[in-house]
Amino acid sequence: MTTVLRTADELHARTRAGRRAVVMTMGALHEGHATLVRTARSIAGPRGEVVVTVFVNPLQFGRGEDLDRYPRTLEADLKIAEQAGADVVFAPSADEVYPGGEPQVRVSAGPMGERLEGGSRPGHFDGMLTVVAKLLHLTRPDVALYGQKDAQQLALIRRMVRDLNFGVEIVGVPTVREEDGLALSSRNRYLAPKERRTALALSQSLFAGRDRHAAQEALRARAREVPATRARAEALSAIGESRAAADAHAVAKAVPGAPAAVRAAARLVLDEAARLDPPLELDYLALVDPADFTEIEDGFTGEAVLAVAARVGTTRLIDNIPLTFGAAS
Repeated sequence: MTTVLRTADELHARTRAGRRAVVMTMGALHEGHATLVRTARSIAGPRGEVVVTVFVNPLQFGRGEDLDRYPRTLEADLKIAEQAGADVVFAPSADEVYPGGEPQVRVSAGPMGERLEGGSRPGHFDGMLTVVAKLLHLTRPDVALYGQKDAQQLALIRRMVRDLNFGVEIVGVPTVREEDGLALSSRNRYLAPKERRTALALSQSLFAGRDRHAAQEALRARAREVPATRARAEALSAIGESRAAADAHAVAKAVPGAPAAVRAAARLVLDEAARLDPPLELDYLALVDPADFTEIEDGFTGEAVLAVAARVGTTRLIDNIPLTFGAAS
Protein backbone atom coordinates (compact mmCIF):
# COMPACT_ATOMS: atom_id res chain seq x y z
CA MET A 1 0.00 0.00 0.00
CA THR A 2 1.48 3.34 -1.06
CA THR A 3 1.48 6.01 1.62
CA VAL A 4 0.80 9.69 0.89
CA LEU A 5 2.90 12.10 2.95
CA ARG A 6 2.69 15.89 3.01
CA THR A 7 5.69 16.96 5.11
CA ALA A 8 9.39 16.26 5.15
CA ASP A 9 9.20 15.44 8.87
CA GLU A 10 6.80 12.60 8.09
CA LEU A 11 9.15 11.28 5.44
CA HIS A 12 12.22 11.57 7.65
CA ALA A 13 10.46 9.64 10.41
CA ARG A 14 10.18 6.53 8.24
CA THR A 15 12.61 3.71 8.88
CA ARG A 16 14.21 1.83 6.00
CA ALA A 17 16.87 -0.81 5.63
CA GLY A 18 17.99 -0.23 2.05
CA ARG A 19 18.53 2.58 -0.43
CA ARG A 20 15.97 5.31 -1.03
CA ALA A 21 15.28 6.03 -4.71
CA VAL A 22 13.35 9.16 -5.63
CA VAL A 23 11.39 9.98 -8.78
CA MET A 24 10.49 13.67 -9.04
CA THR A 25 7.33 14.63 -10.94
CA MET A 26 4.87 17.47 -11.33
CA GLY A 27 2.02 14.97 -11.27
CA ALA A 28 -0.25 13.98 -14.16
CA LEU A 29 1.59 10.67 -14.18
CA HIS A 30 1.69 8.49 -17.30
CA GLU A 31 3.55 5.39 -18.50
CA GLY A 32 6.79 7.35 -18.79
CA HIS A 33 6.65 8.13 -15.07
CA ALA A 34 5.64 4.54 -14.32
CA THR A 35 8.78 3.37 -16.13
CA LEU A 36 10.85 5.65 -13.92
CA VAL A 37 9.18 4.22 -10.81
CA ARG A 38 9.72 0.62 -11.93
CA THR A 39 13.37 1.37 -12.62
CA ALA A 40 13.65 2.97 -9.18
CA ARG A 41 12.10 -0.14 -7.66
CA SER A 42 14.69 -2.37 -9.32
CA ILE A 43 17.50 -0.12 -8.08
CA ALA A 44 16.19 0.17 -4.52
CA GLY A 45 15.43 -3.54 -4.29
CA PRO A 46 12.91 -5.19 -1.97
CA ARG A 47 14.54 -3.76 1.17
CA GLY A 48 14.84 -0.22 -0.17
CA GLU A 49 12.27 2.53 -0.55
CA VAL A 50 10.85 4.28 -3.62
CA VAL A 51 9.51 7.80 -3.17
CA VAL A 52 7.59 9.65 -5.89
CA THR A 53 7.33 13.40 -5.41
CA VAL A 54 4.31 15.24 -6.81
CA PHE A 55 4.76 19.00 -6.80
CA VAL A 56 3.82 21.55 -9.45
CA ASN A 57 6.71 23.96 -9.10
CA PRO A 58 5.65 27.56 -9.77
CA LEU A 59 9.25 28.67 -10.28
CA GLN A 60 9.49 26.65 -13.51
CA PHE A 61 6.65 28.49 -15.23
CA GLY A 62 7.30 31.78 -16.97
CA ARG A 63 4.83 34.56 -17.68
CA GLY A 64 2.09 33.33 -20.01
CA GLU A 65 2.89 29.64 -19.48
CA ASP A 66 0.41 27.00 -18.35
CA LEU A 67 0.80 26.91 -14.55
CA ASP A 68 -2.91 27.40 -13.88
CA ARG A 69 -4.07 24.78 -16.35
CA TYR A 70 -1.32 22.26 -15.64
CA PRO A 71 -3.19 19.04 -14.74
CA ARG A 72 -3.45 18.11 -11.06
CA THR A 73 -4.60 14.52 -10.70
CA LEU A 74 -3.31 13.27 -7.36
CA GLU A 75 -5.76 10.38 -6.91
CA ALA A 76 -4.94 8.98 -10.36
CA ASP A 77 -1.24 9.63 -9.74
CA LEU A 78 -1.38 7.62 -6.54
CA LYS A 79 -2.82 4.61 -8.35
CA ILE A 80 -0.15 4.70 -11.06
CA ALA A 81 2.63 5.12 -8.51
CA GLU A 82 1.32 2.24 -6.42
CA GLN A 83 0.98 -0.10 -9.40
CA ALA A 84 4.53 0.72 -10.48
CA GLY A 85 5.95 -0.11 -7.06
CA ALA A 86 6.22 3.16 -5.12
CA ASP A 87 6.24 3.01 -1.33
CA VAL A 88 5.54 6.70 -0.78
CA VAL A 89 4.00 9.58 -2.72
CA PHE A 90 5.40 12.80 -1.25
CA ALA A 91 2.97 15.59 -2.18
CA PRO A 92 4.04 18.69 -0.26
CA SER A 93 2.29 22.05 -0.30
CA ALA A 94 3.98 25.15 -1.67
CA ASP A 95 4.45 26.33 1.93
CA GLU A 96 6.29 23.10 2.76
CA VAL A 97 8.69 23.51 -0.15
CA TYR A 98 8.96 27.31 0.00
CA PRO A 99 8.31 28.39 3.61
CA GLY A 100 7.99 32.16 3.69
CA GLY A 101 7.17 32.46 0.01
CA GLU A 102 9.41 32.46 -3.07
CA PRO A 103 13.06 31.84 -2.13
CA GLN A 104 15.39 34.81 -2.21
CA VAL A 105 18.40 32.52 -2.80
CA ARG A 106 18.16 30.28 -5.85
CA VAL A 107 20.35 27.93 -7.86
CA SER A 108 21.66 29.43 -11.10
CA ALA A 109 21.81 27.17 -14.15
CA GLY A 110 24.71 29.17 -15.61
CA PRO A 111 25.49 29.43 -19.34
CA MET A 112 24.04 26.00 -20.21
CA GLY A 113 20.74 27.10 -18.72
CA GLU A 114 20.51 29.98 -21.21
CA ARG A 115 20.63 27.77 -24.30
CA LEU A 116 17.78 26.02 -26.16
CA GLU A 117 15.03 25.53 -23.56
CA GLY A 118 16.59 28.25 -21.42
CA GLY A 119 16.58 30.67 -24.32
CA SER A 120 12.92 29.97 -25.04
CA ARG A 121 11.91 29.96 -21.37
CA PRO A 122 14.07 32.47 -19.46
CA GLY A 123 14.52 31.53 -15.81
CA HIS A 124 13.01 28.07 -16.29
CA PHE A 125 16.15 26.14 -15.43
CA ASP A 126 16.98 28.30 -12.41
CA GLY A 127 13.54 27.43 -11.04
CA MET A 128 13.94 23.77 -11.94
CA LEU A 129 17.34 23.41 -10.28
CA THR A 130 16.16 25.29 -7.20
CA VAL A 131 13.23 22.92 -6.65
CA VAL A 132 15.32 19.85 -7.44
CA ALA A 133 17.90 20.97 -4.87
CA LYS A 134 15.11 21.56 -2.35
CA LEU A 135 13.49 18.19 -3.00
CA LEU A 136 16.82 16.38 -2.78
CA HIS A 137 17.27 17.91 0.67
CA LEU A 138 13.68 17.21 1.69
CA THR A 139 13.67 13.58 0.55
CA ARG A 140 17.33 12.66 1.26
CA PRO A 141 17.65 9.97 -1.44
CA ASP A 142 20.58 7.74 -2.29
CA VAL A 143 19.62 7.83 -5.96
CA ALA A 144 17.30 10.06 -8.03
CA LEU A 145 15.91 9.17 -11.44
CA TYR A 146 14.96 11.47 -14.32
CA GLY A 147 13.74 10.88 -17.87
CA GLN A 148 16.01 11.45 -20.83
CA LYS A 149 13.17 13.16 -22.70
CA ASP A 150 14.14 16.28 -20.75
CA ALA A 151 17.76 15.90 -21.81
CA GLN A 152 18.88 19.44 -20.98
CA GLN A 153 17.23 19.23 -17.57
CA LEU A 154 18.99 15.93 -16.88
CA ALA A 155 22.35 17.37 -17.95
CA LEU A 156 21.91 20.39 -15.68
CA ILE A 157 20.89 18.27 -12.69
CA ARG A 158 23.97 16.11 -13.17
CA ARG A 159 26.11 19.24 -13.38
CA MET A 160 24.55 20.74 -10.24
CA VAL A 161 25.05 17.52 -8.28
CA ARG A 162 28.69 17.37 -9.37
CA ASP A 163 29.51 21.07 -9.00
CA LEU A 164 27.79 21.50 -5.63
CA ASN A 165 28.80 18.12 -4.17
CA PHE A 166 25.36 16.61 -3.62
CA GLY A 167 25.77 13.13 -2.21
CA VAL A 168 23.30 11.47 -4.57
CA GLU A 169 23.54 9.26 -7.65
CA ILE A 170 21.67 10.55 -10.72
CA VAL A 171 20.21 7.99 -13.15
CA GLY A 172 18.78 8.84 -16.58
CA VAL A 173 16.01 6.62 -17.95
CA PRO A 174 15.32 6.36 -21.72
CA THR A 175 12.33 8.17 -23.22
CA VAL A 176 9.08 6.21 -23.34
CA ARG A 177 7.04 6.61 -26.53
CA GLU A 178 3.51 5.86 -27.60
CA GLU A 179 2.96 3.36 -30.42
CA ASP A 180 3.01 6.09 -33.05
CA GLY A 181 6.35 7.42 -31.78
CA LEU A 182 5.14 10.48 -29.89
CA ALA A 183 7.13 10.92 -26.68
CA LEU A 184 4.95 10.52 -23.61
CA SER A 185 4.22 13.86 -21.94
CA SER A 186 1.62 15.21 -19.57
CA ARG A 187 0.98 17.93 -22.17
CA ASN A 188 -0.09 15.43 -24.84
CA ARG A 189 -3.58 15.48 -23.32
CA TYR A 190 -3.96 19.06 -24.53
CA LEU A 191 -3.71 17.99 -28.19
CA ALA A 192 -6.84 17.76 -30.33
CA PRO A 193 -6.80 14.84 -32.84
CA LYS A 194 -5.59 16.99 -35.76
CA GLU A 195 -2.98 18.65 -33.54
CA ARG A 196 -1.70 15.27 -32.45
CA ARG A 197 -1.18 14.24 -36.07
CA THR A 198 0.90 17.34 -36.62
CA ALA A 199 2.79 16.78 -33.38
CA LEU A 200 4.09 13.44 -34.68
CA ALA A 201 6.50 15.47 -36.80
CA LEU A 202 8.69 16.01 -33.73
CA SER A 203 9.56 12.34 -33.33
CA GLN A 204 9.50 11.74 -37.09
CA SER A 205 12.10 14.46 -37.61
CA LEU A 206 14.34 12.88 -34.99
CA PHE A 207 13.95 9.46 -36.55
CA ALA A 208 14.80 10.91 -39.98
CA GLY A 209 17.94 12.45 -38.51
CA ARG A 210 18.79 9.17 -36.79
CA ASP A 211 18.34 7.22 -40.03
CA ARG A 212 20.52 9.67 -41.93
CA HIS A 213 23.13 9.40 -39.20
CA ALA A 214 23.06 5.59 -39.39
CA ALA A 215 23.51 5.74 -43.18
CA GLN A 216 26.45 8.14 -42.84
CA GLU A 217 28.12 6.01 -40.20
CA ALA A 218 27.61 2.89 -42.35
CA LEU A 219 29.31 4.63 -45.28
CA ARG A 220 32.19 5.66 -43.07
CA ALA A 221 32.54 2.09 -41.84
CA ARG A 222 32.45 0.88 -45.45
CA ALA A 223 35.14 3.36 -46.37
CA ARG A 224 37.42 2.03 -43.65
CA GLU A 225 37.00 -1.48 -45.02
CA VAL A 226 37.90 -0.53 -48.61
CA PRO A 227 41.57 0.43 -49.19
CA ALA A 228 41.90 3.36 -51.56
CA THR A 229 44.18 1.59 -54.05
CA ARG A 230 43.84 1.26 -57.78
CA ALA A 231 44.15 -2.52 -57.65
CA ARG A 232 41.38 -2.75 -55.06
CA ALA A 233 39.17 -0.39 -57.07
CA GLU A 234 39.66 -2.49 -60.18
CA ALA A 235 38.80 -5.65 -58.26
CA LEU A 236 35.68 -4.04 -56.84
CA SER A 237 34.70 -2.82 -60.29
CA ALA A 238 34.79 -6.36 -61.55
CA ILE A 239 32.11 -7.34 -59.06
CA GLY A 240 30.13 -4.11 -59.37
CA GLU A 241 31.14 -2.47 -56.08
CA SER A 242 33.35 0.38 -57.30
CA ARG A 243 30.60 2.99 -57.12
CA ALA A 244 29.70 2.01 -53.57
CA ALA A 245 33.35 2.18 -52.58
CA ALA A 246 33.78 5.57 -54.22
CA ASP A 247 30.63 6.89 -52.54
CA ALA A 248 31.85 5.66 -49.18
CA HIS A 249 35.24 7.30 -49.60
CA ALA A 250 33.66 10.55 -50.77
CA VAL A 251 31.31 10.73 -47.80
CA ALA A 252 33.97 9.81 -45.28
CA LYS A 253 36.36 12.41 -46.68
CA ALA A 254 33.89 15.25 -47.27
CA VAL A 255 31.71 15.16 -44.17
CA PRO A 256 33.15 12.95 -41.43
CA GLY A 257 30.33 12.27 -39.00
CA ALA A 258 27.99 14.46 -41.09
CA PRO A 259 26.13 16.46 -38.41
CA ALA A 260 25.00 18.83 -41.17
CA ALA A 261 23.34 15.94 -43.03
CA VAL A 262 21.56 14.86 -39.86
CA ARG A 263 20.21 18.36 -39.27
CA ALA A 264 19.09 18.63 -42.89
CA ALA A 265 17.18 15.34 -42.78
CA ALA A 266 15.36 16.34 -39.60
CA ARG A 267 14.67 19.86 -40.87
CA LEU A 268 12.99 18.51 -44.01
CA VAL A 269 10.33 16.76 -41.93
CA LEU A 270 9.75 19.84 -39.79
CA ASP A 271 9.46 22.10 -42.85
CA GLU A 272 6.76 19.82 -44.24
CA ALA A 273 4.91 19.87 -40.92
CA ALA A 274 4.91 23.67 -40.98
CA ARG A 275 2.57 23.44 -43.96
CA LEU A 276 0.05 21.13 -42.26
CA ASP A 277 -3.31 22.14 -40.79
CA PRO A 278 -2.77 22.98 -38.01
CA PRO A 279 0.88 23.86 -38.66
CA LEU A 280 3.85 22.98 -36.52
CA GLU A 281 5.61 26.13 -35.28
CA LEU A 282 9.26 25.26 -34.75
CA ASP A 283 11.05 26.71 -31.76
CA TYR A 284 14.42 25.05 -32.33
CA LEU A 285 16.16 22.08 -33.89
CA ALA A 286 19.61 21.49 -32.45
CA LEU A 287 22.36 18.88 -32.57
CA VAL A 288 24.42 19.45 -29.44
CA ASP A 289 27.16 18.19 -27.19
CA PRO A 290 25.40 16.94 -24.02
CA ALA A 291 28.26 18.24 -21.88
CA ASP A 292 27.27 21.88 -22.45
CA PHE A 293 24.44 21.89 -25.06
CA THR A 294 26.46 23.80 -27.64
CA GLU A 295 26.04 22.92 -31.32
CA ILE A 296 28.44 20.34 -32.71
CA GLU A 297 30.27 20.81 -36.00
CA ASP A 298 31.18 18.46 -38.84
CA GLY A 299 34.08 16.33 -37.74
CA PHE A 300 32.72 15.98 -34.19
CA THR A 301 33.17 12.60 -32.54
CA GLY A 302 31.45 11.31 -29.44
CA GLU A 303 28.00 11.44 -27.85
CA ALA A 304 25.49 14.02 -29.08
CA VAL A 305 21.82 14.89 -28.64
CA LEU A 306 19.45 15.76 -31.49
CA ALA A 307 16.76 17.92 -29.87
CA VAL A 308 13.61 19.62 -31.10
CA ALA A 309 10.98 21.90 -29.58
CA ALA A 310 7.83 23.13 -31.29
CA ARG A 311 4.35 24.39 -30.68
CA VAL A 312 1.18 22.85 -32.09
CA GLY A 313 -1.81 25.06 -31.40
CA THR A 314 -1.30 26.26 -27.83
CA THR A 315 0.75 23.23 -26.74
CA ARG A 316 4.54 23.32 -26.63
CA LEU A 317 6.33 19.97 -26.92
CA ILE A 318 9.94 18.81 -26.76
CA ASP A 319 11.74 15.63 -27.79
CA ASN A 320 15.26 14.34 -28.40
CA ILE A 321 17.32 11.27 -29.22
CA PRO A 322 20.95 10.43 -28.45
CA LEU A 323 23.43 9.82 -31.30
CA THR A 324 27.06 8.74 -31.37
CA PHE A 325 29.37 10.19 -34.01
CA GLY A 326 32.61 8.69 -35.21
CA ALA A 327 32.72 4.99 -34.40
CA ALA A 328 36.19 3.77 -33.58
CA SER A 329 38.39 3.20 -36.63
